[in-house]
Amino acid sequence: MIELERLLRSQGFGSRADCRALVRGGRVSIAGQACDDPFARFDEEGLRISVDGAEWVFRRFAYLALNKPAGYECSRRPVHHPSVYSLIPDPLRTRGVQAVGRLDEDATGLLLLTDDGQFIHRYTSPKKAVPKVYDVTTRHVVDRGQVAALLDGVQLHDDPQPVVALDCVPLGERCVRLTVTQGRYHLVKRMLAAAGNRVEALHRVSIGGFSLPPALPVGHWMWLGEAEIALLAGSCQRAMSPPDVLRSSRAPASAGRLVDESEP
Repeated sequence: MIELERLLRSQGFGSRADCRALVRGGRVSIAGQACDDPFARFDEEGLRISVDGAEWVFRRFAYLALNKPAGYECSRRPVHHPSVYSLIPDPLRTRGVQAVGRLDEDATGLLLLTDDGQFIHRYTSPKKAVPKVYDVTTRHVVDRGQVAALLDGVQLHDDPQPVVALDCVPLGERCVRLTVTQGRYHLVKRMLAAAGNRVEALHRVSIGGFSLPPALPVGHWMWLGEAEIALLAGSCQRAMSPPDVLRSSRAPASAGRLVDESEP
């Protein structure tokens, strides 16, 4: 059991004083019933909270998937472009949700966000070798030699060993679906450059066993439920070894407008 003002604070509705004012101002309902006592106690698991008419379900941790548009930075202090955090509601930003890894401002597709530190470590740690799949549009035609180079391993200037793609499937003359298990700075772009080509567009399709739902519009987000998290967790159990040399959906339940690991 937890006091209502503490519960609201844990969900990102501001300081204790802010949350107390929300309750006393008649702006909060619990399970459909108005409550003006900030010290009323509730069992938080599965509790439905309405603030100013908008319903929230209590979640100990927030797990989100965002369909990232181009032109957004994965930073709380963006320099040249808007922040991806502007695409999620204020309570989620207040409670400290952050990106799990990063996508460059010109990259699009699946971006996970959470306020669970262990979750972030699990899906960004090189030791876990979680596969990430990208659709890569290139400037030049992708030939067999470039595909073979990516699968055999390309040499990057900052790595003593070749970096190997887990998979590389041509989708067209100038498009491949590339699977990697690392999250280094500009990794995919540098791998394609080392193979003799250039990335023109980059779209992340999936992380682990979870793919970006086709029904999730660009710039919108969704909660991850138990099924989606189970897909991600399964990918960690199948982590590959060694991690330093790489080789080789469900529709959203709810959508809305919307370790420093830079990728791809």
